[in-house]
Amino acid sequence: MPGAMRASGPGKSSRARASSGRRVAKRPAVRDTASRLLDAALRVFVERRSTGGYTVHAVVAESGISLGSLYHHFGSMDGLSAALYARSMASLLDSIGDAVEDVEAPRAAVTAIVLAYLMFTARHRNVATFIHAAPAERFLPAHAAAIGADMEPRLARIVDALRPHVAAGAVVALPAPLLEMLIIGPVAETARRWIAGAPGIDLGEASRLLPERIWRAVRA
Repeated sequence: MPGAMRASGPGKSSRARASSGRRVAKRPAVRDTASRLLDAALRVFVERRSTGGYTVHAVVAESGISLGSLYHHFGSMDGLSAALYARSMASLLDSIGDAVEDVEAPRAAVTAIVLAYLMFTARHRNVATFIHAAPAERFLPAHAAAIGADMEPRLARIVDALRPHVAAGAVVALPAPLLEMLIIGPVAETARRWIAGAPGIDLGEASRLLPERIWRAVRA
């Protein structure tokens, strides 16, 4: 690797390799610790937020990881929550990006976006619950810039998939945020109400009915 010092002699070489091995071995453990904290935070948020139980001590107890490790990885409970929101949004946006990226027909592209959002909500209800509830929490404003920087390339990937259809005159030419609202707005509200248990909201029915209606809203 660039910058590595060359060992002189068998003993030093062996120690260098062992040291390198130890450094590499630590990396999965570090990721595992962070992931376990994030997973625990998600469970605690979904199960106990309504009763005020989403606390740093609850997350530590749920994860089995020390309070010091939580602060070491995330700085604070707000930092942990912001990281969980970034991870959750990345998972959602990556799912949508994967679904739409190679779709060539404009109608099929819009349908892919709608269905990907609804399918993600159905398959990952806890993550979707956090995504929709987090904007009401206090931790987001202080971390908005970092979260936005993480989301930007993922959002751009989705917009870029639609750009050729706008240029070809198949999809209405609107500023990207407004086009996003026309496509994602109805789907996100459907997901939010389904998560909240609103009567009459069925994701299967939404998957059958919404794609065509949303396509009609955005076709040029």
